[in-house]
Amino acid sequence: MNAANPTGLRVFERGWLSANNILLLGDEAAVLIDSGYVAHAPQTLALVAQALNGRALDLLLNTHLHSDHCGGNLALQQTYPELQTWIPPGHAQAVASWDDTALTYKPTGQDCPQFSYQGLLHPGSEVRLAGVPWQVHGAPGHDPHSVILFEPVQRTLISADALWQHGFGVVFPELEGIAAFHEVAQTLDLIESLDPLWVVPGHGSPFHEVGSALEFARQKLDAFVRHPEKHARYGAKVLVKFKLLEWSQIDKASFEAWARESRYLEILHRSQAAQQPFANWLEMILAELVKSNALKVDGNMLLNI
Repeated sequence: MNAANPTGLRVFERGWLSANNILLLGDEAAVLIDSGYVAHAPQTLALVAQALNGRALDLLLNTHLHSDHCGGNLALQQTYPELQTWIPPGHAQAVASWDDTALTYKPTGQDCPQFSYQGLLHPGSEVRLAGVPWQVHGAPGHDPHSVILFEPVQRTLISADALWQHGFGVVFPELEGIAAFHEVAQTLDLIESLDPLWVVPGHGSPFHEVGSALEFARQKLDAFVRHPEKHARYGAKVLVKFKLLEWSQIDKASFEAWARESRYLEILHRSQAAQQPFANWLEMILAELVKSNALKVDGNMLLNI
């Protein structure tokens, strides 16, 4: 679905398997922010080509390098040979050497084709998009190297997964036992200080109820800080649901084989339920997804809802 916001950005609002794509068209360049998940790459290419109406895509920016934000990079690079790709600097070496563990693709059990980059989005810098300067701000928490983009004249924020209308993304460092809830709080404070009028999130529709979104996010964060085990369980369910969205359906044996190869799920099992077998813990996660109507079990098959 396409949505427009007051600044004239073209937002391709995607399903939760892919992050939203944001297109800015100027006289000097056509710019896309984030490219979705690899399974949706053909749809990404079609959406972009239709919007460009025959012109080339010149610049691709990634707010961060989770697979749902950069999984379409390679397809776009192959389609537009002159395309320049800019990424946050924190994972530049991991991309250059293609370390799929450091990039989290292997630990999450997700896929992302190898791509290249030509430039870096340094926090504290500005980047000119469609003739307008945008500020680049570091936004650690959900991902330690994530950035957000802010246009101060019309006060539009591209928030990636740092702020949604109803929360924020899983705090992945916390799943590995690395303290990062305080970074989420600092990023929320940063967003409040920018005082945006309009937010284009990584997932969901653009919104302007920024104060209520920040309040909801802080309440959610406070609950996770008080009960980190709830965040760990939430993270496990997000990882499982993501793959179910990709597969649509899968037999239980194949699902468990995938889950055992996911290092994040292994870490979460060990930290939250080491006393019970992995298979039993996994059944409990699936039962919670069934209870919340996110999954259906039909005999030996798991069906995404």
